[in-house]
Amino acid sequence: MNESDERYSFAEDAISDAFLLLLKEKDMDKITVSDVIKKAGIVRSTFYNHYENIPALVEAAEDKTIRDIFNLMESFHPENDRDKCESYFLAICDYTKKNPFLANLLQSPRGDAFFEKGIMMFHQYVTNVSQSNDGTGNDAFSFYIAGAIGSTIGILHKWIAENFRSDPRDIAEIMSRIFMSGILPYLD
Repeated sequence: MNESDERYSFAEDAISDAFLLLLKEKDMDKITVSDVIKKAGIVRSTFYNHYENIPALVEAAEDKTIRDIFNLMESFHPENDRDKCESYFLAICDYTKKNPFLANLLQSPRGDAFFEKGIMMFHQYVTNVSQSNDGTGNDAFSFYIAGAIGSTIGILHKWIAENFRSDPRDIAEIMSRIFMSGILPYLD
């Protein structure tokens, strides 16, 4: 990596970190470019070298969040193993609690668009995985997975709305129980 790549990466991280810090202070729709550059310690032109505007920054944060969740998901292989399942859902809970962007997004009207975007990407992922497993598509499989996503999002939404009052391990156990008894039996 050359020096200009390192500076670009450093500025990108500074903008992202500043945005996440600002989300702890104010609503997403109240954050301005001025807020971000002040918090990041950069000049306005540096911001515009990376993003056209705040909506573009929000979209990039959405895409990164979806990629992070997919990376967690790809490491999970559904088996009849409660510990592995709880470990996966605990990772999702920890990620949600540490990621103010995701928590803010799931409570905002924009959360519907994020959820739709995630479902579309996930549907493509499931289609590819189910086709690669046995050579044929499995529509039912993608519906079961969509149901699992819906229940997980619903539980996370309630947990966020209650300001993370419950222990993440308890939430992970609830999601595991739902997955193991309500979804996993249909994935065979």
